[in-house]
Amino acid sequence: MITLYDYWRSSASYRVRIALGLAGLNWDTVAVDLPGAEHKAEAHLARHPQGLVPAIAIDGHIFTQSLAILEYLDETRGLNLLPSDPAAKARTRAVAQAIAVDIHPVCNLATAEYAVAQSNGGITLDRWMHRFIAPGLAAVEAMVGDGDFCYGDRVSLADICLMPQLYNAHRWGVPMDDMPRLRHIAGVLSQIPAFAAAHPDRTAR
Repeated sequence: MITLYDYWRSSASYRVRIALGLAGLNWDTVAVDLPGAEHKAEAHLARHPQGLVPAIAIDGHIFTQSLAILEYLDETRGLNLLPSDPAAKARTRAVAQAIAVDIHPVCNLATAEYAVAQSNGGITLDRWMHRFIAPGLAAVEAMVGDGDFCYGDRVSLADICLMPQLYNAHRWGVPMDDMPRLRHIAGVLSQIPAFAAAHPDRTAR
């Protein structure tokens, strides 16, 4: 039995849903209502001391942090999310981390809303998101190749990190006209069942 403690719009949860689908696993979802502050409740803090999502109960363990969960699924379910060649592995990780470590945290809604509140009207959510998502994705555009995936000829850790961030870009109206590589990769990934099924529009709320 696998249980994913999830929020439908969470980029980090979205990544884990993709990986679970790629692994062909079945899981139960427990929705954690972030706007309703369920992530701050004692029951959730016992699972995830940071009060974030996702958390996953699997194989008798509870894991947090999406990249750590992806690595666990990769190693235990043979997803081959990273190339074996050290240089290729480093480049794949670089793309994934450019998104998950550099773009995502600063655009986390709690962070953005705090910045807006402290700005006394000088910053709006839209302006904040555009300020960080647009240049972040422009850099990712320069880091990926011209093929169907971020790196190499198959789905990798980088692709799993990319799609949720593209969802956020679309949500906030970030233009991607100058990012043909990312738009092409997104079109390919959207046709893969595990990616399609993990989309927030198809997730329990």
